Amino acid sequence: VQLQASGGGLVQAGGSLRLSCAASGRTFSSYAMGWFRQAPGKEREFVAGTTWSGGRTYHADSVKGRSTISRDNAKNTVYLQMISLKPEDTAVYYCAAREPLNSRSSYIPTDVLSYSYWGQGTLVTVSS
Repeated sequence: VQLQASGGGLVQAGGSLRLSCAASGRTFSSYAMGWFRQAPGKEREFVAGTTWSGGRTYHADSVKGRSTISRDNAKNTVYLQMISLKPEDTAVYYCAAREPLNSRSSYIPTDVLSYSYWGQGTLVTVSS
C-alpha cells in the first residue's frame, strides 16, 4: 500500500486542522492505520491509531480530547482531526499502516516498528 498524507499547514494556537491520508490499492480495509508525528530533534511518536474497521481507536495522552482519528474505507482514506492546537503540536505528521496479517487484531500498537508502511509526512506548524 502507498500512503499520501496531506492537510498540514500553518495555524494559530487554538485553531484546528484535519489531516488526510489517502491510500492506494483496493484492500485499504485490510490495514490497521496510525498517525505519528516527529518534531525537530525529537523521536517519532505515536498520535492515534485505528483498527481496520475503524471500530476501535486509541489516542496518545498528549492529544487525547483534542484529536479524533477516523477512516472511510470506501474512500481509502484515514483522517486526523485536531482542535485546540498548541505550539507543541508542531511536527511533521505521518500516517502509517500495519501489515494486513497483523491488522486482524483489535490491539492498537503505539511503537513505530509495528507499522510497515509510511507516507511522506505533512508539516503542521502551530504559532503562538
